[in-house]
Amino acid sequence: MKITRTDNSPTNTTLNVSLGSEELEQIKRHVLASHFSNVKVPGFRAGKAPAHLIEKNINQQHLLDEFMEHAINEYYRRAVESEKLKPVGQPDIKLKKFVPYTELEFEATQDVIGKVRLPNYKTIKLAKTKPSVDAAQVNEVIKNLQARAAERVEVVRPAKDGDEVLIDFAGKDAKTGEPIANADGKDYPLVLGSNTFIPGFEDNVVGIKMGDSKEFTVTFPADYGAAELQNKKVTFTITAKKISELAEPKLDDEFAAKVGPFKTVAELKADVKKQLQSEQEWQAEQSYQNELIQKISQKAEVDVPESLIEDQLQRAEDEEKRNLAYRGQTWPEHLKTEGVTEEEHRERQRPEAIERVKAGLVLSEISEVEGIEVSQEEIEERIAILKGQYQDPQMQAELNKPESRRDIANRILTEKTIAKLVDYASK
Repeated sequence: MKITRTDNSPTNTTLNVSLGSEELEQIKRHVLASHFSNVKVPGFRAGKAPAHLIEKNINQQHLLDEFMEHAINEYYRRAVESEKLKPVGQPDIKLKKFVPYTELEFEATQDVIGKVRLPNYKTIKLAKTKPSVDAAQVNEVIKNLQARAAERVEVVRPAKDGDEVLIDFAGKDAKTGEPIANADGKDYPLVLGSNTFIPGFEDNVVGIKMGDSKEFTVTFPADYGAAELQNKKVTFTITAKKISELAEPKLDDEFAAKVGPFKTVAELKADVKKQLQSEQEWQAEQSYQNELIQKISQKAEVDVPESLIEDQLQRAEDEEKRNLAYRGQTWPEHLKTEGVTEEEHRERQRPEAIERVKAGLVLSEISEVEGIEVSQEEIEERIAILKGQYQDPQMQAELNKPESRRDIANRILTEKTIAKLVDYASK
């Protein structure tokens, strides 16, 4: 096999591969061997005929097609390994020359992962912060538990803070009058003073009477979770269907016993604090890891293939579309609300996509440098844990697929690599 390599760019390479009769004869024998048991040759039992007779009794075009596919696939793989390339996506194959079974030349143009120049990541330090839970956070959870357990007594009077008002509501763009997706609801139990709605909304519900309707306009906060609603003026129409006073249970040992396996209020508060502490520590660890990876990635130099960036953009867009569908909004409606074209929306996401791809390549390179590997035992152990979590037969079958096993192996490899980086950074 003769290989001529041409680097078209830091992330695109063309390999010209030439094969002679010796390599091609091996491929031909291999292809013929796969037909020994299913080609009938007069005078011979199945699988016992010699190769030259098998060849005469097989469809020649079928043999040639199978030979070409096997030869190109096998020697393309060997060429990639020989040149130590990390291909991305499928290659563009062009047949340059073919003399049946004696001479073959083909060209493979392929996007590849370019050079990853790592910083001295072992010296990059990042201090950890240990979150703490205070009494106010514990009391907030306890207060929510009391609110859920509260008795509701319907009243006929204007609503006031502390009441639960059952409302229907619908929002529309204050300028255009067009309905806003996901800004409506039916029979929603709103507790006044809970601050669960956007600022100004609950203030407009105070004083409403059962059966009354009201219209008012509020402005969504600049940091609102849905980008399309940030700083947006929305006019709401609400109807109060029922007003109830909430009689919250007294915070005592009896209440503690009702909400869980606790004998005293002190035990309940201790458990709440423990749960909050665990949750905050997990969140802090995730934030720490993300910040550390970003810090290392920013110091690295990576030649990122454009095809990988496009794949990342497409995955992010597909996920966004699924979330919008779940919330009842179409993709065109979302783009119209944001005031951008599909191309403008994609370009806006590009910087984040580049950073995600770059971080992934940096982690992959570090795992190679560190010699981090994933054993079959680790994969089997993780699959067993996942099967214990997902009892659905279809999901369990999905976990057995080769692609699922590869994904799990990659996930474990990433986890082990991050753990190594955290060890270096926190010493």
